[in-house]
Amino acid sequence: MATDAPADARVKQRKKGKGEPRRPEPALPELGPLGLLRWGWRQLTSMRTALFLLLLLSIAAVPGSIFPQRNIDAGRVADYIAQNPTTSPWLDQLGFFDVYASVWFSAIYLLLFISLVGCIVPRTRVHLAALRARPPKAPARLHRLDEYAEVTTSLSPDEVLEVARGALRRKRFRLDSHDGVSLSGESGYLRESGNLLFHLALTGIIVGMAVGHVFGWRGDIILS
Repeated sequence: MATDAPADARVKQRKKGKGEPRRPEPALPELGPLGLLRWGWRQLTSMRTALFLLLLLSIAAVPGSIFPQRNIDAGRVADYIAQNPTTSPWLDQLGFFDVYASVWFSAIYLLLFISLVGCIVPRTRVHLAALRARPPKAPARLHRLDEYAEVTTSLSPDEVLEVARGALRRKRFRLDSHDGVSLSGESGYLRESGNLLFHLALTGIIVGMAVGHVFGWRGDIILS
C-alpha cells in the first residue's frame, strides 16, 4: 500500500536534488581614479551642492559677528583674550578672531566659487545653443500628445496658420514653420535666462568681495 511522504521529507528531497542554477550577480564596473574625479566634479558642480555651500558659508560667517575681529578692532580682541584666558587660545587657534581670513572660511568660499562656475558655464552653453536652434518640427502623429484637439473651421490653411501664429506670439512663443503647412512653437527660455543671470550676479558678488578683501585696505585712528 503506497502512502504519501511527509511534507518535511519532500522538502529534504528537494533540497538534496539539483536546484535551479544561480543567476550570476551583475559585475559593477570599477570607476578608477578618473571616474572618481568625474563623479566628484559632477557632485561639486551640482545645484544642490552650490546651495549647501551657500548655506554653509552663511553659517560660517556667524562667528564673525559674535566675536571681535582683528582686522576691525584689534584692541577689542586683546581685551576679550584678557577677559577670557581659558577659551580665548582655542578660539584664536580656530580663527574665530579672524574669521574671514581663516583657512576653513576661505575653503568654503573657494568651493562655492568653483561650484557656481562649474554649474553656470555648461548650462550657459546649452542654453545659448537652444536659443539659436529652431523650434522642433511638429510631430506627424498629433493624436499621441496629451493636449491634442481637433477643430473644424471654414478658414483656409494659410488663414489658420496666421491665426495660430498671432495667438502664439501674444503668449511670447518662438515660432517656426518647417514645411509651410504646420507651425511649431516653444517657450520657457526666460526662466532659465533669469536663473543664469541670478547665478552670474551671485558669482560677481563673490568675486567682488574677494577682490576687495585682497586689494582693499582699512585704517584706524585714535583721537584723544
